[in-house]
Amino acid sequence: MSNEYSKNPAAVSDLTHLQYEVTQEDATEPPFRNAYWNTHDDGIYVDVVSGQPLFSSTDKFDSGTGWPSFTKPIEADAVNTRTDRTLWMKRTEARSSGADSHLGHVFDDGPRDAGGLRYCMNSAALRFIPADSLEDEGYGRYRHLFATPNSEENS
Repeated sequence: MSNEYSKNPAAVSDLTHLQYEVTQEDATEPPFRNAYWNTHDDGIYVDVVSGQPLFSSTDKFDSGTGWPSFTKPIEADAVNTRTDRTLWMKRTEARSSGADSHLGHVFDDGPRDAGGLRYCMNSAALRFIPADSLEDEGYGRYRHLFATPNSEENS
């Protein structure tokens, strides 16, 4: 993993109070009252601290939990996991590999046909980049995930 996506003091100081609590202090935002739990637009989700691409809307699904949920990261090495023993239980924590931001948790109750995992993320740890803005925001290499239908089919 390159240092292209790392934590720096300026980025951390620009975080809102909730973003800081979630990404730096491992907090969890409320379900159903967060930015992306019910977002269905095409695009990618990046680490709010570093801008590292983390998830694609093509892997997002409605888990019914009130948090944005994904079947897998956009790149295999984008998310690190570790055992979290807080709250009197054993869970798998998900952190961005570049800035080490706390993102949420991984559970094994995701769609079986997509590998069975549910990456249950905090919206406060993410920034959404719409598919039609990928090039402008420097994420053009992910444009292929959102192939547009042939224009002849739309006439």
